[in-house]
Amino acid sequence: MMDKYFEYRKHKTNFRTEVIAGVTTFLTMAYIMFLNPFILSGEFAGPEKGFFDFGGVYTATIVATAIACFIMAFAGKTWPVGLAPGMGINAFVAFGVVGGMKYTPAEALAAVLLSGVLFLIISLTPIRAWIINSIPKSLKFGIGAGIGLFLAIIGLEIMGVVADHPVTLVTLGNIKSPIVLLGCLAFVTMIVLEKINAGFVSRANIIIGILFFSVLAWLPMWEWTGATIKGGASLAKFNGFLSAPPSMSYLFDAFEGFNTGRVFTASGLTVIFTLFFIDFFDTAGTLTSVANVSGKVDSKGKVQDIEKAMLSDSVGTVAGSLLGTTTVTSYVESGAGVKAGGRTGMTSLVIGVLFLLCLGFAPLATSLPKEIDGAALVYVAILFVRNIVDIEWKDIAESAPAVLAMITMPLTYSISNGIALAFIAYALIRIFSGQAAKTSPAIWLVALLSVLSFSL
Repeated sequence: MMDKYFEYRKHKTNFRTEVIAGVTTFLTMAYIMFLNPFILSGEFAGPEKGFFDFGGVYTATIVATAIACFIMAFAGKTWPVGLAPGMGINAFVAFGVVGGMKYTPAEALAAVLLSGVLFLIISLTPIRAWIINSIPKSLKFGIGAGIGLFLAIIGLEIMGVVADHPVTLVTLGNIKSPIVLLGCLAFVTMIVLEKINAGFVSRANIIIGILFFSVLAWLPMWEWTGATIKGGASLAKFNGFLSAPPSMSYLFDAFEGFNTGRVFTASGLTVIFTLFFIDFFDTAGTLTSVANVSGKVDSKGKVQDIEKAMLSDSVGTVAGSLLGTTTVTSYVESGAGVKAGGRTGMTSLVIGVLFLLCLGFAPLATSLPKEIDGAALVYVAILFVRNIVDIEWKDIAESAPAVLAMITMPLTYSISNGIALAFIAYALIRIFSGQAAKTSPAIWLVALLSVLSFSL
């Protein structure tokens, strides 16, 4: 049955290869079920401080991931892609929208829902291609790198490597702390495991680094007293391994988020646009990358069936917002599964099933030391920043706005500020350099919306 539906022979694959590809991609992106609830809960702050509930987000992350992967498997059946709540977007919602703008989780989810609906509508129209082709390459890569630097400073702060300072704003944290040092070792280990290119171990480097060093943190610290050794306290508390899945406390809260009307204000529209922008271009970039590896690009450079994939992605975002998590997007880690031979939606189906099997690991997720989670966040940040090599550095008119996005996102602690300032700068540079007539209307539209977001 599966053979007939996914057409293994046509795509030069088979059931065994697709399963291996699914397992491979799952291992590369499994960290999200731990990091997403960690980030959205505001470092375990809990709902009493205005952030999301850890347990509710844990369940929502897994269920939304599974649903999105199933949609991709059957609606975009030629795409071996894994989907899950996106990194960068979750940090923007947690620290920028909920923590900074004081939106409630329900209001934030309402904004996510609207951005998903907008993505869905655009995916069904020619506007999709127009937007993709209108935004300069350097801006796309600069914004992506800026998101990475934003994640990096959050991760370093969570690790304890970076701390606040009344004069210099930031300074070096207490790196002599054993748990901070353990987080640093976890980060180095993730890098080394990828570098050695050891198959399974390299592909699962993030999840291995998280779990191995968390176990070390749970073990009692041995103390020397004269000629004797006695067990001391552990660096982190182990809360258990398995339990019933926590309830999705934010189920359909997105609808409740409309009651206050904040999503329809100027700030709310800025949030929606930022969520849409990040998801849209992240998805387009990921799918293009996967298409290149899997041979889905025709002789004219057109990506085959990209409409189905983007449609599946947008439906996943809508579903995720209703379940209680942030924007669901296609994961670039899917490339690992493609390299392992994945060519059809069967790969996505396997990914979704494997995530569902992890529903009972919520106690384990709450046991992970924040310093170890922070190390994983810094590692993911590096993956975002690596694309700066593709910025057109020889043309300062192209590279300057990209750099502006990169530095303002972490320094203003806001992805939306970085995007807005980059587009405004790009538009002004084009005007005063006599290039206004050659500039896409999309640039002027985004720049105008950015100006309005600052003035209203």
